[in-house]
Amino acid sequence: MKITFDSKATLTLAVLSILGLFFVNASADSNSIFVLNGDFQPESPTWYVSTLTYVFGHADFEHVVGNLSIILLLGPLVELKFGWKKLAIMVVSTAILTAILHTLLWDNSLIGASGIAFMLIVVTSLLNTRGKDIPITFILVVLLFLGQEIYSSFKNDQISHFAHLFGGAMGAFWGFYRS
Repeated sequence: MKITFDSKATLTLAVLSILGLFFVNASADSNSIFVLNGDFQPESPTWYVSTLTYVFGHADFEHVVGNLSIILLLGPLVELKFGWKKLAIMVVSTAILTAILHTLLWDNSLIGASGIAFMLIVVTSLLNTRGKDIPITFILVVLLFLGQEIYSSFKNDQISHFAHLFGGAMGAFWGFYRS
């Protein structure tokens, strides 16, 4: 038996998330590339870069462990089914679209890969569908996570429940789209 680098996109996301956590915690700068400022800043190159790189930053160790537990568990399954390039496209498009919509709707900062984790949860529930079938497991996953996020959105907890919900919507899109 030997150790293999099995899931390029998943492991790259994990390594960048750990590095982002260290950078965010070592810096008191809320304008780092690992934090998306919720105010659109057309004059700032950092803002444009952070529309993707905010997913690599995390608020604390528990935040990164929670996200990476899901990403490292489900990412390889999605990567095996779609390939590393398609998973990279899924992650990048989900991150950037979430950032743009978040900026249009709210002015608070965004940090972490929770939307990516939710995208993976939902797309994984659709991996083995055939034709126009909608698996009951997909319906249950959506109902459970949708219910939890809608309920949690009424709390003042500094969590972007929108990012979770939009990540899940992107997972449904990628799960049904597949080509």
